[in-house]
Amino acid sequence: MTPAETPYVTIVLPCYNEQDHVIAEVERICAAMDASGYTYELLAVDDCSTDETLARLHEAAPRFPHMRIRAFHRNGGSGTVRRIGSQEARGEIVVWTDADMSYPNERIPELVQILEKDPTIDQVVGARTTEEGSHKFLRVPAKWFIRKIAERLAGQKIPDLNSGLRAFRRSVARPYLRLLPPGFSCVTTITLAFMSNQHDVYYLPIDYAKRAGKSKFSFVSDAYRYILQVLRMIMYFNPLKVLMPPALWLVGFGLVKGVYDVISHGIEFYFTSNTVVIFLTGMIIGSLALLADLIVRSRGDV
Repeated sequence: MTPAETPYVTIVLPCYNEQDHVIAEVERICAAMDASGYTYELLAVDDCSTDETLARLHEAAPRFPHMRIRAFHRNGGSGTVRRIGSQEARGEIVVWTDADMSYPNERIPELVQILEKDPTIDQVVGARTTEEGSHKFLRVPAKWFIRKIAERLAGQKIPDLNSGLRAFRRSVARPYLRLLPPGFSCVTTITLAFMSNQHDVYYLPIDYAKRAGKSKFSFVSDAYRYILQVLRMIMYFNPLKVLMPPALWLVGFGLVKGVYDVISHGIEFYFTSNTVVIFLTGMIIGSLALLADLIVRSRGDV
């Protein structure tokens, strides 16, 4: 690919303290893309690594003419890397993956091919068939619980909510890139943004290997951010899904409790204070839900 030639695919590769295997990952990605026939660029973004990751990338750069290196001067997180990388991407198709040897990056051309052949699909996600991350016994039930909440709120089945390997159309993703948080939950965000706006997401089963090097995932803080981001994204696109169910339950419970108060006390129109509080709380939440939905509908990006 000549410098003037526009690539069809941009692969965004966040790199943070991956000195021992980052070049092996670059070799694997470039070999697969060279064999595929797709024109591409590999955007390797060093997220202010404290080891020799950036030096290794610069040293290997002459061997990989399709690789562009971007260096951050302060650590921004994987979400920031993916957001800026996607904004700077020149390719029509953008691929996200990791540099820790955990994802089968030799299968990236398969994801691109699915998008190329089926124009109705806007995103292809590598759905992991196993869990090999750190804190496995905690991650599996936590991720299952968060995924079920997301499925309930999104109204769709989601085989893998936070896979780091995915390909999507840059033109479709552009309006949602500003919503990406700086941390790992950026992958959850882009999934829910597509689903909430009726963009078809295809799930391709993939193997998932034990990562090389030390994990940057913190179970407590990152799990909290994941579930918070699920609620935030559904609120952003469809607040009625989050707010209206508890509002209706509270109003209904308040009405039933009001009938019980009248019958049990034998006094017409007698309601206890907690009955009034429950009913009014439900009405307030319901009003907020309708107001939030009105704001969303008037925003013009859904």
